[in-house]
Amino acid sequence: MAQFSLAGKVAVITGGGSGIGLASARRFVAAGARVTIANRSDSSTLAREIGATYVRTDVAVEADVEALMNSVAEREGGIDIVVNNAGYGDAGLEVTNLSREVLQRHLDVNLFGVLYGIKHGVARMRDGGSIVNVSSLAGLVGFPTYGGYVASKWAVIGLSKTAAVELAPRRIRVNCVCPGTIDTPINQQPGTEAELEIVKTVAPLGRIGSADEAAAAIQFFASDDAGYITGTALEVDGGWLAGTSLGLIGRLMGG
Repeated sequence: MAQFSLAGKVAVITGGGSGIGLASARRFVAAGARVTIANRSDSSTLAREIGATYVRTDVAVEADVEALMNSVAEREGGIDIVVNNAGYGDAGLEVTNLSREVLQRHLDVNLFGVLYGIKHGVARMRDGGSIVNVSSLAGLVGFPTYGGYVASKWAVIGLSKTAAVELAPRRIRVNCVCPGTIDTPINQQPGTEAELEIVKTVAPLGRIGSADEAAAAIQFFASDDAGYITGTALEVDGGWLAGTSLGLIGRLMGG
């Protein structure tokens, strides 16, 4: 019996055009799911290449998310899995300088995008389905100058736990994956070099993670193998929250 199989499942993945979302889409297709990737930028060619369907969606716009879920349900007869992965992140402002506009942009995409995905996905989801929300390591601890991002990602975990309780009578599971620093396009931009070096020192495994490693956790939660797991926030962080790395201890001790 194939483990973590998604054979016959209908899945929707937001932010599926790159990074963790794209890695998840590829894994889901390989595991037998019929996948729709939702993205603001045109990902139609990419979707065809991996055997998926593309629907243009801005997750910050509720009508877009509702139309996305409607189109998938009409085409496929229902939905089994929703992965709320689309996200936005900006840094550089301390909390005392954080504007309402910057915070609102983070909330619109990272929190309300997840809310809309749950709300409209569940309305078309078969009983026994799975929702996987992508939070962050920043949803569990604070990071200086990331106030808007941190606030929105903490809220995703709280929303997910509440939804897990409320949707349990329908056997719909709701879980979170909380990646640390992952090798995605956002971390390949100029100005991210310092963060990548910090991770190599602070994370006990001494490296950043791959998009496929985060996607593997998402696939597990989406599969029936995780049928007794709901309301969980899983760290995929190279051990960052487990404790102080030996590399950092050595540096502090002059080793």
